Amino acid sequence: MKQGIRQQAIPGIIGGVGPLAHIEFERRLIAFNAERGAVSDRDYPVWILINATDIPDRTQSLLGKLPDCTPWLVKYGKMLQMAGANFLVITCNTAHGFYEKVQPQLDIPWIHLMNATAAFIKSRYPGSHLVGVLATTGTLQAKLYHNSLSALGLNVIAPPLDSQLQQDVMNAIYNPVWGIKATGIEILPEPISILDNAMTWLEEQGAELVIAGCTEISVVLKKLKCNALIDIDPLDILANLTLDLAFGHQDIPIVI
Repeated sequence: MKQGIRQQAIPGIIGGVGPLAHIEFERRLIAFNAERGAVSDRDYPVWILINATDIPDRTQSLLGKLPDCTPWLVKYGKMLQMAGANFLVITCNTAHGFYEKVQPQLDIPWIHLMNATAAFIKSRYPGSHLVGVLATTGTLQAKLYHNSLSALGLNVIAPPLDSQLQQDVMNAIYNPVWGIKATGIEILPEPISILDNAMTWLEEQGAELVIAGCTEISVVLKKLKCNALIDIDPLDILANLTLDLAFGHQDIPIVI
């Protein structure tokens, strides 16, 4: 890392929303910072993390089957704020369905994962127009990626909510025996096969890129056969943006 570059802001991370989500995110913070030239402990940023495993399942909450996640997200956001965090990142895609209710109750900005991902795609792949999204039913029903992508003129293709394919994607994530959430650090063949099929379906529909719109999908993305699709991992985008904000390469958004 270049001499003289010092940390300007402290990230606060709400993890635990997906067993591997924040661990995978922290791995990427370390890996990308090493690629930027970090060679010693002090070259890595300070960050504060809460393993908030008691937050209700975000999809079930958005579907009205479990309590509203807002109070939990506000509580942990304020805890990080009081601990000294200057901005907030949440490693769960579906949690962003509560963004509009949570952000006004915090004094630090929550970096919006979908908006960051859409901006990255628009900048990096300006010739692409049809973006595939694999995500939880909660994320799709709330149109989290749809809204951010369409605001930049990008079109979205995703499995229909009531389709067998979307049920299979949810099973790959949630199955209590072999789903990604259930098996700790081990990834079994069943979810990989399901998500491979989903990738093939998106390609057949004309998608040029595919977003891993759930952190469980991010965890297995490199194991999938994307064929001709360009795979977009929001965790990578969020990790690089977090480093940019922490070291002052980008300005932290102002909370209005």
